[in-house]
Amino acid sequence: MEIWKHLSPVSKELLYSRRDPNDLRFGDVVFSDPETYPHANVVVVGCPQDEGVRRNGGRTGARRAPSEIRRALYRYAVSEAHQDLRMLDAGNVRIRARLEDTHDALCNVVRQFVRDGKRVVVLGGGNDISYPDCSALAAEFANVLVFNIDRHLDVRADTPRNSGTAYRQLLEEGRIRPGLFHEVGINSFANSMTYRQYVQRTGAHIHYLGELRDSGVGARLHEIVGSAQADAIFWGFDLDVVHAAEAPGVSDPGPMGLTAREVCEIADVAASDPRTRVIEVTEVNPRHDIGAITSKLAANIIVRALAKP
Repeated sequence: MEIWKHLSPVSKELLYSRRDPNDLRFGDVVFSDPETYPHANVVVVGCPQDEGVRRNGGRTGARRAPSEIRRALYRYAVSEAHQDLRMLDAGNVRIRARLEDTHDALCNVVRQFVRDGKRVVVLGGGNDISYPDCSALAAEFANVLVFNIDRHLDVRADTPRNSGTAYRQLLEEGRIRPGLFHEVGINSFANSMTYRQYVQRTGAHIHYLGELRDSGVGARLHEIVGSAQADAIFWGFDLDVVHAAEAPGVSDPGPMGLTAREVCEIADVAASDPRTRVIEVTEVNPRHDIGAITSKLAANIIVRALAKP
């Protein structure tokens, strides 16, 4: 397939195994050979770059995240909820000199996976990859329900594009419908009035942290998903949505945010709906992590989002 020229294989040292048939781990059962692609129902792909973060004035280091998330992910035990999972790790998108070219390559890869009926897990990298990832899904489905789970709105009007511009690009290019776009876990004091007003004018939805807590995070997300007239769902988990005490290794940590338990409730909602097609985890920054706890949280989100209800 043409897409494989855009990818470099996953390092085998990341595919953990206890070499114990009574204790199978994800590293024991994940495929890594492209020839197994027709048999896979989930494909993992990494985008190890943080150029968008650098452009946005953030602290770099997210380019290391795909490897560290995999290191945590493949240590998880295979449970009854994953017995039907046939997962291929397709490796990493080859990083280009220009961020825009890397985005084009990632978009082509994700779109092909989606077109072939796969559920796709994308490991960032900066949150700028929401633009190519969501563009890929929108190219295949007319009505995409989009969640930006983040403390930031990411609708900056900057040029060139960066880690804070993805959803403005998607809205202004008509790739996503405002009525199906939800900003989840937003901290009102971490976003400018101008950008909050911009999102409101488009008709998109902002769910502030306090409001989510009042209604229950999982319950509110179940309500949104259950009432949405959508063909496919995109879940963008930017880990700076979690407060820094439980997710210290992110590009822009904050003292207020969702708890690890609450963000995992959202992952459970993603798992519960068959329309979930792309699960993206971004802004993990191993350079500033403590005991790999943030990478482990990212892996936990993925494991839960892929579980069979």
